Amino acid sequence: MGRRTQRWRGRTVLAGTAALFSVAVTAGQGVAADTFPPYRFTAGAERVDGAARPSNAVRLTAGTTYRSTVRDDGKLYYGLRLDGTSSAYVSATAVPKPGTKVVYSDGIKVSLLDPDGHKCFSGDAGAARFGPTESPRPLTAWASRRAGPGTYSCKGAGTYAVLVERTSGDGSSPDDWELELGYVSEPALKEAAPSAAPTAAPEVWDSASPQAVDGPVRTRKGGTSFHTARSLEQGVWKDGISAGQTLFYRVPVDWGQQIDATAELGPSDGDGFLGNALVISLYNPVRALVDDADTGYGGARQRAALEPLPPVAYENRYAVDDQVGGMRFAGWYYLAVHLRAGMAEAFGDGPFDLTLRVGVRGAAGKAPVYGGPTAPRDVFEVTAGDRAAASNGSAAAGGGGGAGRDTTMKAVAAGGIGAGCVLVLGLAVWTVTARRRAATEAAASGPPVADGRVVRTYGRSRGR
Repeated sequence: MGRRTQRWRGRTVLAGTAALFSVAVTAGQGVAADTFPPYRFTAGAERVDGAARPSNAVRLTAGTTYRSTVRDDGKLYYGLRLDGTSSAYVSATAVPKPGTKVVYSDGIKVSLLDPDGHKCFSGDAGAARFGPTESPRPLTAWASRRAGPGTYSCKGAGTYAVLVERTSGDGSSPDDWELELGYVSEPALKEAAPSAAPTAAPEVWDSASPQAVDGPVRTRKGGTSFHTARSLEQGVWKDGISAGQTLFYRVPVDWGQQIDATAELGPSDGDGFLGNALVISLYNPVRALVDDADTGYGGARQRAALEPLPPVAYENRYAVDDQVGGMRFAGWYYLAVHLRAGMAEAFGDGPFDLTLRVGVRGAAGKAPVYGGPTAPRDVFEVTAGDRAAASNGSAAAGGGGGAGRDTTMKAVAAGGIGAGCVLVLGLAVWTVTARRRAATEAAASGPPVADGRVVRTYGRSRGR
């Protein structure tokens, strides 16, 4: 069923009110009920073109989010200028167009190349594929240059290159994919810090499966991207998800804390069974994949749960296991939940009941002392504002990392603006009503006179 859009006609009483009406109507216009909003890219992301060779690559700036486009089987280069002590993390989120045909092997790969063209190998995963779901959705891959003790490649300063490759299988659509690129810089630890030179991951941590999070169920609608991820704290959360849709949430996890998460799909009518129907993925503050899980669906309630993950610790970066290595810094951790597009054929478009159980265990520990600022600022911290955002459900204000630290204040400002709009619109209605009443009275008595001047009134506006 389509949305009815009201047209405003007639004479404008207040220019400011007209502008507010325009903004409100534009913001309220959505998509039809049988579709869902597309991936929302980071506001203000700079558009860049990938180069065909490293020598022509546009240089990226740490802490900045970019947009680009990759073609079928395309290879793109972007530039980085790195010092000899900071670690660099680059992510690429590929966003196929709605309705795009994807197959198992379709995906995206990200690599870092040193000034001599050699790939930086730090043990971090660099590829992501659609896999058995064969369902188009935002797909994120990442790569890093890890500096400091224990590294054995790409240690020096110089001009590096980011290589983004799109892999395409037989039968997939050749349409271009939009890209969202992120670059985060992590300085070396301060030399005076007690843990300035850890070289091994913790060998012992609580790897037991956590008890299911219980408690009152609260409703919170997920966002459509990292940029609009909805903030969550520990608890049980209810949402609705449609076939082919991906919802994003974010959870603040401090140093020394562990995160647990499960996604449950409610029962529905339908026939058959669909494998890999529901997928839940966890990404760390630099959008690096930490873990994912999936479940099939046959109409009965099903759940997908992440594996037990270690507490956040700086030393986790030295682990061989990607799941452990991904838990290397504090900050916002992102949950992406995708419902396979094939659900529509067997069980309908939805929305289907979705329940998230999110747990954050342990007390916040002492943070490592960095020798300089991160980019974005405070990307590896959990602030009081972050905890407030998780409590009140604010959406992310930026593309991850330190962006969005002023989310709570923006929400307050938005609330103030909203209240102001109500007051101004109320004043406008009152003004129109009063003037129309005056016009009606004036029709019988002729033009009113005040201080020797004719007081003109507004006539009745035409239209609806």
